[in-house]
Amino acid sequence: MEPGPQKTKTPKKTDTELVTDHINQLEAGAREIVLALRQIILSVDDEIAEQIKWNSPSFYYGGEMKPFDPKEYKRDMVVCNLHRGKILLVFPTGARINDTAGIMGGKYTDGRRIVNIKDLADLHKKEAALRTVIKLWLASIEK
Repeated sequence: MEPGPQKTKTPKKTDTELVTDHINQLEAGAREIVLALRQIILSVDDEIAEQIKWNSPSFYYGGEMKPFDPKEYKRDMVVCNLHRGKILLVFPTGARINDTAGIMGGKYTDGRRIVNIKDLADLHKKEAALRTVIKLWLASIEK
């Protein structure tokens, strides 16, 4: 008896490929902003990684850290949330950041802070402050 046709497994996509697929499905205006955000965030530090989390592009610290309870979201830096034509950058543990630039909204009781991006021009105005916030977040983690 001869063996049947061999089934080839489809290789699993990487997190980066999944983020790219997600971004490519966005409307043109949002896609342009999220692509620019992605480039800015990933360029701040080589230890920043990306994934799809909560059905959105998200960025996290990919380096070594002390053990912690996953429900504390200590590794999760920022999630891009499309909301009514704007992009909200949700920092799940943003309350620990001293945002001297003033781009983050108030502190929520669960520790979140949010940066509102209205459009590409707004992102460019906030880019330097966003880079600073990301560096402050990275400096605050327990490695």
